[in-house]
Amino acid sequence: MSASALGAMVAEPGHLYGVGVGPGDPGLITLRAASLIATADVVAYHRAAHRESTARAIAAQHLRDDVLEEPLVYPVTTGTTDHPGGYYGALSDFYDECAQRFREHLSAGRSVVCLAEGDPLFYGSFMYVHDLLREEFPAEVVPGITAMSAATAAVGSGLSRHEDTVTVLPGTLPVPELARRLADTDAAVIMKLGRTFEGVREALRQAGLLERAVYVEHASRPGERVVPVAEVDAETVPYMSIVVVPGEDKRADSAGRAADASRPGAHTAYENDCGAMEPTIGTVHVVGLGPGPDAWLSPEAQEVLGRVDHVVGYAPYVARVPQRVGLTRHASGNTVEVDRGRLALDLALTGDDVAVVSGGDAGVFGMAAAVFEAAEDELYAGVPVQVIPGITAAHAASARAGALLGADHALISLSDRLKPWEVLLDRLTSAVRADLAVALYNPRSRSRPHQLGQALDAVREVAPADRVVVVARNVGRDGEELRVTTLGELDPESVDMSCLVVIGASSTRVTPGGRVWTPRWVD
Repeated sequence: MSASALGAMVAEPGHLYGVGVGPGDPGLITLRAASLIATADVVAYHRAAHRESTARAIAAQHLRDDVLEEPLVYPVTTGTTDHPGGYYGALSDFYDECAQRFREHLSAGRSVVCLAEGDPLFYGSFMYVHDLLREEFPAEVVPGITAMSAATAAVGSGLSRHEDTVTVLPGTLPVPELARRLADTDAAVIMKLGRTFEGVREALRQAGLLERAVYVEHASRPGERVVPVAEVDAETVPYMSIVVVPGEDKRADSAGRAADASRPGAHTAYENDCGAMEPTIGTVHVVGLGPGPDAWLSPEAQEVLGRVDHVVGYAPYVARVPQRVGLTRHASGNTVEVDRGRLALDLALTGDDVAVVSGGDAGVFGMAAAVFEAAEDELYAGVPVQVIPGITAAHAASARAGALLGADHALISLSDRLKPWEVLLDRLTSAVRADLAVALYNPRSRSRPHQLGQALDAVREVAPADRVVVVARNVGRDGEELRVTTLGELDPESVDMSCLVVIGASSTRVTPGGRVWTPRWVD
């Protein structure tokens, strides 16, 4: 038999298609999806053991009578499993099995359409099989209308407007985390309800969004139900239902709100000594959160965070403040410290109390100085500013090491964003020359990767190579690491912004057990 004839007998590999069939209404299947379903050699679909496949039911009118069907029955859905890898271990094995079943069809030259309710790559099971097979066989994903889109259409209110952000959240998140994320977005869609519904409702309440939240069940299907979340019986909620929190039209309302705010008496007022009514001014509290653990947050800081109306700060720090009813969050990016201060002062002028949060101690390379800088504007002359101290990263690292900063020491930031590099180097070498232990904040970032090396070179000119150095990473947080080395051995490449570098004094000692301490006396 010739090689060409032999080649003709070998089947070309089949194509794999992940086809979204939409949220439920068969009329919402795309033309591309309908065509592929009607011409496929094999149609596969995932389903629970206790019920038929919704995706198959949606696509039923397009299935040929002679098509091969591959029902893929989940080993576990909302129940428990004795698999040694738990729930995700059981599903991983299941997806491996699905991939093998597809592989046999595809190797034989059959085209395989895997149906997916909604969209295949939006919380869909197909994506896991696709990950396993996409490098072996030709694969295509046909998008479908998501249940989220159908639910939003059922609510009949704009989900997002102008520059709104929309966050899609699983209801399986812990309540505090879900509440925090809800408070930090303009609009939201929450999926995976069922037994999580009461927790979702509580998170919405804590985020101040319960009145805006709408529950949608069976979107685009017979029996579609749209009701306020507050009115839903939690015992009746299926897993595949959805909560929609539409965004507010801030621009349309802004003129009205501005007019309200400018009315006499719009803000809370008090009577002064002359009997005249004056607007109440809130307080700006600048709060140090400490380096990480909740246990390192002071009772005073907890009390303030538990009663203010607003929290303002760099997003990762705002994320550490639990969401609650009545709290509005204002998260922002890095390097806009004075803008944050102005925002907090503006909010206080309306009569609200505000917490400006900062990692570590707010007065040590933190937000306190930025707030006072903003408060130099005479507009804010009457706004009280209080600073709530926190544990500094340097002192936390010192404690973890032993007593690294047990004597005179200096704290220096290696960021030259607000001071010339020459000034920074002069301060650093002067402190080392004066034989102070020196803690280096902001040691090495992606935008200035070479500066730590330059700083160490300068220090090596005034201190010996055997000077003790401690590199503390993620102090008090997951991944905490304390490394004791020397000035000569420290590799700048091993340091990043999650680290604090402490250069010891000449008297700094390391015990046989690896504890590092600096004596209080000077010989």
